[in-house]
Amino acid sequence: MLLSTNAIVLSKIKYRDNDLIIKCYTQKEGIVSYLLRGVLKSKKGSKVAYYQLLTQLKLETDFKPSRGLQYIKEVKINHLYSSLHTNVLKSAIVMFLAEVLSSSLQEEEQNDTLFNYLEAALQWLDEQGSFSNFHLLFLLNLTKHLGFYPDVSKIDAPYFNLEAGKFQDEQLNKYSISNENLTLLKQLLGTTFDALEKVKINAKQRQSFLNLILVYFELHLGSFKKPKSLQIFNEVFS
Repeated sequence: MLLSTNAIVLSKIKYRDNDLIIKCYTQKEGIVSYLLRGVLKSKKGSKVAYYQLLTQLKLETDFKPSRGLQYIKEVKINHLYSSLHTNVLKSAIVMFLAEVLSSSLQEEEQNDTLFNYLEAALQWLDEQGSFSNFHLLFLLNLTKHLGFYPDVSKIDAPYFNLEAGKFQDEQLNKYSISNENLTLLKQLLGTTFDALEKVKINAKQRQSFLNLILVYFELHLGSFKKPKSLQIFNEVFS
């Protein structure tokens, strides 16, 4: 059937000499992979730029649920970024977050709330000049859509248990955190992207908290794997 949907590119791999396989998070069908035949040939070379990581597209597709790889009939840029792929630091964030999303998002069904969050957050990042803590709040907010957002009913407690996903009065296991990471978690839980600049932390604290969030993802998503791009990402932001 013919299907029109907005989509966000999560990954791409070369297939044979001139083809690409791209994985997208689509608004109407969740995770979908597409085979792009001949897109790497010179006469179609201009289309390759459409499939940069986290690009927001509008797709016309020949969609068959039983088929593993779908086909795109027509593609357009749905939102043209001004800096996301040209700013070196933002490009590093894009590469890292695309890998996290590719590992985190598994559902093959419509989720407008999640899709709208991804679209709006990426557009916000594209427009900002100060964004060093963006990825931390982005990932923390993402847990809300994936079903394991921290339970804040006892937010004044002195520990947060990553495994249980809630604040507690006692340090019950190795996943109970306190000190700087706990303070930052409470700050981020109470802020928005527009107020993010007020959260002041250094590179070491940022890296420590990111590692904590990734452990949180691993504990709550059985299929999640720590991103291969993490080391490069940390070097860029050190």
